[in-house]
Amino acid sequence: MQEIKIKFRGVRGSHPTPKHSHLKYGGNTSCVEVWAGNHLIILDAGTGIIDLGRDLQKEHILSGTDLYSRHPINATLVLSHIHQDHIQGLQFFSPLFIPTTTLDVYGLSHPSKSLKENLSDVLFERVFPLSYSEIPSNFNIYDFELKHILILKPDNTKEFINASDFNIENHNDDVIISVHKTTAHPKDGSLSIKIQYKGKSIVYATDKESYIGCDKKFIEFAHGADILIHDAQYTHQDYISPILPKQGFGHSTFNMALETAKFAKAKRLFFFHYDPNYDDGILDMLEKEFSKLAPEAEFAKENLEINI
Repeated sequence: MQEIKIKFRGVRGSHPTPKHSHLKYGGNTSCVEVWAGNHLIILDAGTGIIDLGRDLQKEHILSGTDLYSRHPINATLVLSHIHQDHIQGLQFFSPLFIPTTTLDVYGLSHPSKSLKENLSDVLFERVFPLSYSEIPSNFNIYDFELKHILILKPDNTKEFINASDFNIENHNDDVIISVHKTTAHPKDGSLSIKIQYKGKSIVYATDKESYIGCDKKFIEFAHGADILIHDAQYTHQDYISPILPKQGFGHSTFNMALETAKFAKAKRLFFFHYDPNYDDGILDMLEKEFSKLAPEAEFAKENLEINI
C-alpha cells in the first residue's frame, strides 16, 4: 500500500495562463495536493486549488443524502508565502462554503500582522463579497512559527511542538510538517515545506532563489527527500539576460534546482513554478534537454499523480 499520494493541481508561477499553448503543462498557479494516510495537506492556494475544491465537493455530495450524513471535508493548507499567485484561488475553494468543512491554514506572519489579519485583509475584507468572519465553514488561520513542527495525528488532532524537542521515533503514525524560511524571495521571504510520514518525505520549495554553491541550510533541510518539488522559473539564459536579468527576483533556474537536488541527495526532482511566458513548446524543449542531463529530473504537469 502506498503511504503518500501527490497530485499537482497548479504548476505555473506569477499568474495563470489560460491559453491553448499552455495546456500540456498547465496554466494554473501553485497548488499541490498531498494525501498522507487519512490527512489531506494542500501546499499553496494558487488557482490550482479551485479544481481541487470542486473534486472534494463532488465526493462530499456523493457520500450521503444530506449535509450532516455526508463525510465532512477536513484539510490542512500550508502557504509558502502570500504573494498573489500562491493565494489567489483560496476565495474560490468551494469547500469553504460548506458548513461542515474544516480548513486549517498555516503560514508566515508579518512583523506587524498575523497571517489571519493579512489574509482577511487582502482576500476577503476589501476584494470579496464576504468577509472572513462570514465564511460558513470552520475556517482557521494560524501563524507557523519557524522553531515549531506541526504534528497531524491519526485521530485528526493537531499540535505544534518545539523542533528542539522533536524525536521522529516517537511519531511513527503521525504526519510531521516542518518548514525552512528562505530570505532570498522579496519581500518577506518564503517557506519551504517538508512532509514526513512512515519513513517517506516530500520537500516543497517554491519561490526560492539558490546561491552559488547552493543554499547549505536548505540542503540540510531537504537531505534525502524522496520527492523534491523545486522552483525552476527561469532558464539560465533568462536569468542572466543583459536586457532583463532575473537575479534577485527570488526564483531559481532549472540548473539551480538540479544542483540543489544533487547536493541534497533527493531521490526524485520535479521542476515547478514555470515562468508564464514558457509555453508547451519551450517546456518540451527543456524537458528533452534535461532528460539527457539528468534522467532523475522530471517536469511537473497539472494533474500528474505520484505515489510513494
